[in-house]
Amino acid sequence: MLLHAPLLWPPLYLRILGLGFSRQFPVSIRSLVNSPLLPVSQVSFFSDVLDKKPFLVTEKRFPKLGLYYHNNLGQKPILSGVYFGNLVCKTLDRNPWAFTSEYKPSKIFRQVILDLNLFLEVLESLQEKPLTALRFFRWADRQTGFSRSELAFCAILEILSVNNLLRPAYSVLERVIYLNLHGIVDVLINGPLNMGLEQLQKILNLMLQIYTKNKMVDHAMKTFYAMAKSQVSLDVKNCNRLLKIVRDEGLLLKVREVYSTMMTCGVRPSVVTFNTMFDCFYREGKIPEAQDLLFEMQEKGCEPNEITYNVLISRLSENGKLSRAKDLTAKMLNSGLKVSAYTYNPLIDGYCRKGDISKALELLYEVESKLLPTVSTYNAFINGLCKLGKMVEAREWFHNLVKMKFVPDIFSYNTLIYGYCRQCNMEEAFGLFNELKRNCLSPTVVTYNTLVHGLCRVGDLDGANKIKEEMVDVGLAPDVFTYTTLVNGCIKMSNLVMAKAFFNDMVTSGLEPDCFAYTTRMVGELKLAGTTETFLLLREEMIAKGFWPNVVIYNVLIDGYFKLGDLGKAKNLFLQMDRQGFHPDCVTYTCIINAYCKKGYLQEAKNVFCEMLTRGVSPSVVTYTVLIHAHAMKGRLESAFSFFSEMLEKTILPNTITYNALINGLCQNGNIEEAYKLFYEMNEKGLSPNKYTYTLLINLNCKMDRWDEALRLYSQMFERDIQPDSCTCYALFKHFEEVNKGHMVKCLENETEGG
Repeated sequence: MLLHAPLLWPPLYLRILGLGFSRQFPVSIRSLVNSPLLPVSQVSFFSDVLDKKPFLVTEKRFPKLGLYYHNNLGQKPILSGVYFGNLVCKTLDRNPWAFTSEYKPSKIFRQVILDLNLFLEVLESLQEKPLTALRFFRWADRQTGFSRSELAFCAILEILSVNNLLRPAYSVLERVIYLNLHGIVDVLINGPLNMGLEQLQKILNLMLQIYTKNKMVDHAMKTFYAMAKSQVSLDVKNCNRLLKIVRDEGLLLKVREVYSTMMTCGVRPSVVTFNTMFDCFYREGKIPEAQDLLFEMQEKGCEPNEITYNVLISRLSENGKLSRAKDLTAKMLNSGLKVSAYTYNPLIDGYCRKGDISKALELLYEVESKLLPTVSTYNAFINGLCKLGKMVEAREWFHNLVKMKFVPDIFSYNTLIYGYCRQCNMEEAFGLFNELKRNCLSPTVVTYNTLVHGLCRVGDLDGANKIKEEMVDVGLAPDVFTYTTLVNGCIKMSNLVMAKAFFNDMVTSGLEPDCFAYTTRMVGELKLAGTTETFLLLREEMIAKGFWPNVVIYNVLIDGYFKLGDLGKAKNLFLQMDRQGFHPDCVTYTCIINAYCKKGYLQEAKNVFCEMLTRGVSPSVVTYTVLIHAHAMKGRLESAFSFFSEMLEKTILPNTITYNALINGLCQNGNIEEAYKLFYEMNEKGLSPNKYTYTLLINLNCKMDRWDEALRLYSQMFERDIQPDSCTCYALFKHFEEVNKGHMVKCLENETEGG
């Protein structure tokens, strides 16, 4: 009854305070304060009593009393965590809205907010009431003066994980990341809480899940390796997410390191794991490793699915391994897996890039007859036609796309605009640009960059700059590619001053020039300035910004020195490149071969070509074309045709320039029959003769007094929308005497008008 008689309490406390503290005393203030029978309304009264006389003893905890004592004179005794835990529960019983955003609690809770150790005690006392603990924690987190430390968050996370409340734990971890408390991983593993392994596993896997979801690669990697080092079991789903975000960042070496660590830690890979690794290996061009991985996948009893095959087919197609990709399509069908347009699209694109339009068309018809084609299916084919310069056919397929009730997307328009820009047909390109806007499609950065590139090709730098400004007006920010294209355009127009201005604009706008931007600028300095001073400064700036010399940079430098006529420095760079572990590629060797050919050193060029083959570097169509052109120009047609036959044997398809090189050699030798054979062969293989092809044949026919044939070819140029240039006209007229030119003009007019 004494505890329920408020009038009797003050004398009791006065006697206690008068006597001082004694462990033998049967009743203490602290035991009364901590008593669950004490009404909440009396808490402040007892706290005031305790304030009146501090206890001057050394710091020591008395469990029975629930009190911490401090030896600082005048310091207030602190109430226990158990007491405050009880008080939190009582407060919630009386007021269900307590500890919400609008709740204004008693001032007594202030010391809990300000004292981290006391706060942790309160959470400890609420372990068996995890939702109450979470509510109190979230309220405390919103209060001024609360210590938002890793330790406080670890305490609530432990309570939640023990009670398997993972959704609230996920939310708490999101708050941790928002507060940049990334050191929590170390505290969880090595901190004073001694958390159980099961709880640690739950929390760290949640942490890794959040990091990967938010694509925080560095923190995700640190968490992953900390878990692996501490032998905390890793969830394969989180590992797969980590592999994907690291791959998407282009850190392909690190992808393999993560995979290796997974295997070391005993993580059983899933089909998603293998699909990601396949994609990674093929991006690196490591086809044998991908094949080994396929065997490993089967050994581990993990059967490939549709995505596996689609990834393999896509990457093989990108790497030009089209026959193997086609075989996988057949294997996919035999396995009873679903084949879709998504399976065929990379194959169609691959054959188009290889120049084999007939095979691509065959696959397209196969998709139309057996499957449901998509806009992407037709886009792949149209893109292939555009890259081969077949714009008439590309435009027809674009119209067919609309007739078949497909809606062209922005990629459809970007592809056609790109094709016309490559042909310097800016009128058609801008026509499509206006059309896509009428069709309620929004131009992308790619759209604008393509137009900028096209305008730079035709030398319209003012127009290109206006397009860049229009980008800004519509809310699109010009990127590094935009500025680099403008710099390159200025260099092509021999305007080094404007090139420097665009480069500086890129830097002042907050963009960081990439390797290609620096390389373009260096080419300009070598080509236009004719000195190496600024060139070397740019090279040092590149290195200072972390762009260490790579194969591309070395290729530019070697080609630049060759253009300057400094063969000695070019050779030294080639040797230095090899010493530093950068293996020369096809471009490197082609640059050197081209330089020797231009100097007329054909034997040296052949020696470099042989070295290229010996080191396992595959020549490209450009390599062979350079050699064919050089030998044909010197009248060495036998060697030129030998190189031509060799490239066909290696399934390297010649292009229009290759044929022109041979036709030029034959025309110089007066061999008109063989020249025409190649001319017709070009048409049969789907290659379009250009104005240079026609000019060569017109010139030879005029030399041989075959005027009718020369006029027929000239007329055919107009029929095929090929505009003759001054060289064509000169070839046609130069063999006529002055008196015959009037007659020739009339003949031309009749021929071109169909009269």
